[in-house]
Amino acid sequence: MKVVFLHGLGQTARDWQAVIDLTLLPDVDCPELFSLTKGEITYPDILAGFEKSYEDTTEPFVLCGLSFGAILALDYTIRHPDKAAALVLIGAQYKVPTLLIDLQNLMFRLMPPKSFDSMGLSKRDTIQLSHSMRSLDFSHKLGEIVCPVSIVCGEKDNANLKASRQLKALLPQSELHIIPGAGHEVNKSAPEAVSDIIHKIFQNN
Repeated sequence: MKVVFLHGLGQTARDWQAVIDLTLLPDVDCPELFSLTKGEITYPDILAGFEKSYEDTTEPFVLCGLSFGAILALDYTIRHPDKAAALVLIGAQYKVPTLLIDLQNLMFRLMPPKSFDSMGLSKRDTIQLSHSMRSLDFSHKLGEIVCPVSIVCGEKDNANLKASRQLKALLPQSELHIIPGAGHEVNKSAPEAVSDIIHKIFQNN
């Protein structure tokens, strides 16, 4: 069974390497999400590119996403429930907080362009992508998710702890894992914890 790792905004596929090395799984994908579109860097375009990448995949796979990647995994599973064998959602929001996005974009606008060099996106594209996510709200579609779900949040990720607990209540088949001492980027600060969760999924399948 394949595992597809989806990075967050401000990350690249390389940020999953520690988790991939620990899982030792034979079949993994880790796409550069912002390269999935040849046109505008917007959420709908990236989603469409991701859907096209896996449209010929017949066997269900595990989706493991952080932040932006978790939103993409959640949305994709709602749209294609037959494709998802299990979900691992790290630092996830199921309803994008508009105020937080607007504050984040304000901060982006004040940052110098060179600050975005490590993100794999330009300053303009980062702001455009964030703005394109303002209206995302999966609250009324969560019941369409039937696969097992592992919700993961760092103990110090204050921006996403509340949403993680709410998501656990809204998905009765889910498990919530609060990772002690970890912040938002759990894949980098606690790769062992993520690897253990993925191994557990394989043991149960």
